[in-house]
Order: sequence, then C-alpha cells, then structure tokens
Amino acid sequence: MRIVVKLGGTSVASLEGINRACNLIVKMRKEENDVVVVVSALAGVTNRLLEVSEMARRGKRDFLKKFISEIRSYHENVYIKAVKNEKAQGEVRKAVNKTLKELENTLVGVASLRELTPRVKDLSVACGETMSAPILAGALRSRGITAQSFTGKEVGIVTDSNFGSARPLMQLTMHQVSSKLIQLLEKKVIPVVTGFIAADQHGEVTTLGRGGSDYTATILGSAIKADEIWILTDVDGIMTTDPKIESTVKTIPQVSYQEALEMAYFGAKRIHPRALEPGMDAAIPIRIRNSFNPKNLGTLITNEQRVEKGSIVKAITLIRTVATVTVSGTAMAGKPGVAAKLFSLLAEKNVNVLMISQASSEVNISFVILRDTVDDIINTLDMNLLGGDFAQDIKTETDVCIIALVGAGMRGTPGIAARIFNAVGKKNINIRMIAQGSSELNVSFVVKETDGEAAVRVLHKEFNLGKR
Repeated sequence: MRIVVKLGGTSVASLEGINRACNLIVKMRKEENDVVVVVSALAGVTNRLLEVSEMARRGKRDFLKKFISEIRSYHENVYIKAVKNEKAQGEVRKAVNKTLKELENTLVGVASLRELTPRVKDLSVACGETMSAPILAGALRSRGITAQSFTGKEVGIVTDSNFGSARPLMQLTMHQVSSKLIQLLEKKVIPVVTGFIAADQHGEVTTLGRGGSDYTATILGSAIKADEIWILTDVDGIMTTDPKIESTVKTIPQVSYQEALEMAYFGAKRIHPRALEPGMDAAIPIRIRNSFNPKNLGTLITNEQRVEKGSIVKAITLIRTVATVTVSGTAMAGKPGVAAKLFSLLAEKNVNVLMISQASSEVNISFVILRDTVDDIINTLDMNLLGGDFAQDIKTETDVCIIALVGAGMRGTPGIAARIFNAVGKKNINIRMIAQGSSELNVSFVVKETDGEAAVRVLHKEFNLGKR
C-alpha cells in the first residue's frame, strides 16, 4: 500500500512519542508499504511562536534571547534522546540552529519596525514545523531507515498569497508534488514533510491556516494517489461528542465524507473541513487514529454512507463563542434583493456565516457568526441597513451556542426534529433558532450558552450514543 501518515504535535513532542512513531513507520516499511510522513510542530510551539511574534510587534525585544534559548532547549531535549546516531544528530542540530537563527533575525526586525505583516507572521510561525521534520527524519535515519525532511514548499505545494490561510493552486501543486514524491518513493526514501507550510508563486512562505497539517497530508495523499491517509493524533478517532461534556462517549468506527464535513464544520476538532476536500475528491479513505493507542483502528472516513440498524444520529457537536444577529423590518417583506445586500455586506467584511434562518413572513433574517466579529459587523449593518426602506431593527445575542446533530440515518426518518425538541424541552431548554440542510444529514439549533452542555448530554442519551 501507499500511505500518507500525519503526526500531530503531541505524537512527536517526547522520546516516547517519537519512538512510537518510528516503530510504526519501521513496521509499515517491513510490510512493503510506501510511506510519506507529514509532521506538525512539537506540541505548544506554534502557539508560542504566535505569542512572541505579537510581543515583538509591540516593540519588545528583551525576551528574544531567552525565548530562543528555551525553544532550542525544548527541541534539544527531544532530538538528543531520539536521534542516537552521531552523524544524524549533528545534521538535526544544524537544521534546528539554522531555523532558530532565522527566526531570531526575523523577530528582531519585527521589534525594530513594530510591524508584523501577514507574510512575516507566516515566516515566523512556520519555524515550528521546520524544526520538527528534521528531528523525525533524523530519528528514522538513526534506526537504519532512509529518510529526508522537506518543507511543503520544497515538495511543490504552491498557494495563492493569502498569508495565514493560503489556498493551494491544485493543478500545479498536484503535478509538482507527484513528480517529487514518487521519485523519492521509487528510491525507497521516506519523505518527512512539514505540515502547514507552502509557498506562493513568488516563492514566499505561506501557511495553510487552521488544520493546515491535516490539509498537507490530504494534498500529498491525493497527489501520489495514496491507498489511505492516516491522521495520527492523541484521541481514538471521531467521538460521538466531546468527552469533556459527556463521559459515555464512543468512537465512531466509520463515517462518510459528507458526515465528516458536517461534524468538522460544526466543531468536531479531529479534522478541519478543508483538509477533507483533497481526499474526498480523489476518493481516498482517511483514517483518524490515536498514536498512543495503535491497537485501536480509529475512525475511517470514506465515500460510503453507512447506516447501521437503529443508528440515526452519529455525533453531537457544540460550537461556543458564537452570536446571533437578527435584522428585521416590515419594509423587508416582499422586497427583492434584501438577503443579497445583507450578505454582500458580510462578505465584504470577511465574516463567516455559520447558520441562516428567515421567517416566511420575510420581515426578519437571523444568522449566526463568530462572537469576536460582532462589534465590527454591527457597525457596518447599522450604517448601511437601518432606516429608510430596509431594516428598522438589528438585535444581537452573544450568550448563545450551536448544537448540531449529524448522521446519515436522519435522512428520510420521520420524527427526528420532534425527538430533539421534546428531549431538550423536558430540560426546560429554550431553542432560539433552527436550521436543517437539504441533505438531511444535519439538524442545528441555537440555545443559551449556559444550556449548551445540558442539551448535548440529554441528546446523547436520547439517541443512545453511549451504548453503541
């Protein structure tokens, strides 16, 4: 088989984690599999890089040498233990120190100018992966495996210039990545590729945004026509809900791409929606597994929408930090272009809309957005919509959350909404807004944030998700 394996930060942040990852890869090679590895930054490093970049933007530089020393020590503690071969360890040390020198120079420049552009921010935050990839490649070489580290840029991932959340130029990327990686695999080299990192057409470093390492894995998997893509993390797969909310959660053995997209979009943190696209387009199965529990096969994501007997809902997710906005006015009734004008304003402000609901009377439109965008968008809506022949009132609620139920078994099954609303009603939970997609794979509703966890627990019990 040809397999792409993505390792999360917790999977490579310690000697135990790296040993476990190396043992898995060695075993896969013994089974005659071709393997491409994608690696995230060591646990916690990306957040620290974001923090210090912001500190540098404020003109602070006294902390820089201490920070660089701390990050160097963190990585040294890992690679000195994990890379036993003296030559391989020297190569790793050289790569890590080179990256840290470049990072220090970049942050000094940011502090001097008190300016942190998106391009420079990407350059800084990408340093986490450019240190972790050589470490894992060195650990593999010290175990007798031919491995070489590359950045996403070096293997040919080309994006637009939207720094911080770049979009791959897929046709060019597929051609370049396929040519590079297949050539390496034919030479029996294991490529260890930085997740999250790419480059635009001018060669400037870009990052793929949230879930970027998973996205890298599925891009590479699609390019080389992999048999499977494995996302190794610190949980057993996609769960029926958040285990921090409900203790009886179970791992879901199989979901379809469409179900996984709904779950990911509505808060399931195991994989980002964008990361599913390349695998889905190429019909490559994606397996989410726990690197700390290799006996568990995790969750398999495929094209098949499997509905087991008695299984209606597969997962319940909760999104916090959202807000509802309701635009209302009698002048809106029967007037063409109302929604177009409203959502054009939202698009101009780059505001992502999570849910939309409109009354049949056409006198109000409600939508849900992320809470931290509310103040900015309300000012825009007030200036452009209030008064005249459009809206008379704009109201917001910031103490709300979204509950989403996902499952192919809901399609064509009567009475689902009744069960949902009856269950939450018995808990005296008031539903503020409701939405259901035409695919019938998802039912979403809004409740007070203080009622969110109670709603998840009662619905998890209502649909027997803890007993599967």
